Amino acid sequence: MARKRPSWHEYFMLVAKIVSTRSTCNSRPTGAVIVKDNHILATGYNGAMPGAPHCIDMPDVNGTPFCYRRSLGVPDIDKYNFCKASHAEANAIAQAARYGISIAGATLYTTLAPCYVCLKLIATARIRAIYYEHQYESATPERDRFWKEAIQEAGIQVFEQLIISAETYDYILSDIRNITSRRRSAPTDFYVPGTESS
Repeated sequence: MARKRPSWHEYFMLVAKIVSTRSTCNSRPTGAVIVKDNHILATGYNGAMPGAPHCIDMPDVNGTPFCYRRSLGVPDIDKYNFCKASHAEANAIAQAARYGISIAGATLYTTLAPCYVCLKLIATARIRAIYYEHQYESATPERDRFWKEAIQEAGIQVFEQLIISAETYDYILSDIRNITSRRRSAPTDFYVPGTESS
């Protein structure tokens, strides 16, 4: 297969998708990457706070992956008060803060459109662009109407869905499944300076 590098946008979304594989949430594994000037500043995935048990490590309940909030019977409308996980975007922002990295003016790539709680954090951190892979898919129509207003109020300049092309997936996966840095060109003769023929 001919080499064709992914675009910067696809590259960073691919990184966010790889970051999501570290998620410990059984409901919606999510990854986020904060980028500025095409450099990764911080990453985050959703999971329980340090030291707390992770849902992914708990036994299934009646064949269903464990969810702490659902195990208590808490409805979706109150989920943020009972979910053990911090969201991927919040964890990426916290990672930047922990290491003293300014993210003002940065771009966020996330595998799931942010919730309103994360949107407020994103706006406060002065992140100005958001690219997301998957729509939030709220069960509440009012949320979607409110969401459009909230994006404008937050000062987000770019809020776009980003789907990685099938061509990019084929190319990336062909490399990842194999030894990534295997030799692709035949070796050349060893050159010793000063031995050129006259």
